[in-house]
Amino acid sequence: MEKVLTKYVGKKDSHTLRFYKSHGGYEAFKKALKMKPEDIIEMVKQSGLRGRGGAGFPTGLKWSFVPKEPGQKYLCVNGDESEPGTFKDRIILEHDPHQLLEGCLICCYAVGIQTCYVYLRGEFKLGAQRIQQAIQEAYEDGLMGKNILGTDFSCDFYLHRGAGAYICGEETALLSSLEGGRGLPRIKPPFPAVSGLYGKPTIINNVETLANLPHILNRGVEWYTSIGPKNNTGPKLFCFSGHVEKPGCVELPMGIPLREMIDKYAGGVWKGKKLKAVIPGGSSVPILHADECDVPMDFDSLQKAGSMLGSAAIIVMDEDTCIVDALYNLMRFYHHESCGQCTPCREGTGWLEKIVARIEKGHGRPEDLELLDEIGNNMVGKTICVLADAAVMPCQSYIKKFRDEFQAHIEEKGCPFKKSKAKTA
Repeated sequence: MEKVLTKYVGKKDSHTLRFYKSHGGYEAFKKALKMKPEDIIEMVKQSGLRGRGGAGFPTGLKWSFVPKEPGQKYLCVNGDESEPGTFKDRIILEHDPHQLLEGCLICCYAVGIQTCYVYLRGEFKLGAQRIQQAIQEAYEDGLMGKNILGTDFSCDFYLHRGAGAYICGEETALLSSLEGGRGLPRIKPPFPAVSGLYGKPTIINNVETLANLPHILNRGVEWYTSIGPKNNTGPKLFCFSGHVEKPGCVELPMGIPLREMIDKYAGGVWKGKKLKAVIPGGSSVPILHADECDVPMDFDSLQKAGSMLGSAAIIVMDEDTCIVDALYNLMRFYHHESCGQCTPCREGTGWLEKIVARIEKGHGRPEDLELLDEIGNNMVGKTICVLADAAVMPCQSYIKKFRDEFQAHIEEKGCPFKKSKAKTA
């Protein structure tokens, strides 16, 4: 398909205002300023744009929840991007920051927002430099600040860098961090659209989500809905990593079968090996066995298949991958990244890690698999945010899809993959 979000990635000076305006940049925002805010919200609803951060919630519908009364409101851009296997937002931040900022301005005007915070993952040093430079350029060009482009619309922008906490990708933890506190998730309701940053109505959107807005305004709803299947419209960025010949980020319509994506756009499984399993949407979603990979890559099809599109981070595993070791790696991650606020998550992620480690290191017990399932059931849906669920979903799905491999570790008192490699050596 025609590249939309990544059209200018790799071009010289693509991150500058001069380059962006020379290719029609900020024309969509100027068009928006001549429209009624409610008409923009309706246009975004009709486009079918769904959040690109993981949940896939309809963007226009989220905007409509914000109270219409005048007063302080905020837009918080979620650029934390800490989901393992995900690097799509980073590409926009580093190569086309003005595309993001134009989307932010459109959102702010439509919802009646006067202040925007761009929250970035702390490790994104170049992305932070590029966004800060872009904000400065926009101010100097009259695109931000007071009475933008001679209108009554005013909006200020600020960059905020996190400190590398996975939990701050959760929207309410992000708000806590922005306010200067620990990144602890909050109980919902109230939802941020009603009571968010500093207790004021707040919209929180992902970087890729906002980058879609200039194109919807410029080219219309009919064009946007022509890309991808029904209820899964618009261009989408997919990340390929793991055991593939060509890891990277590709822009495609949703709905293409997962196996076709891997073979055609990621060069297939590396070194001529066979496919064993795929994580289709970032480390927190349920894994798919190789024979399940003909599923279309969109929100609804993956949900029916028992997984999720999530952040569209496709992690490929070849035939020599030890699934138990892969799960142990993930359980270490989620235990480390739990904020510790909720007991089921604080204690449960630690138990999951210890038990999976025990199995991988050859000390597993026959009852461990049932114990892991029981612990998981006591974690899911019992915490303030979904980090506990994010740890349990891969754990339970790995055991369900590859139970024989876990049993082999327990029966043989060690990893059969490591033993076979040792014999070969």
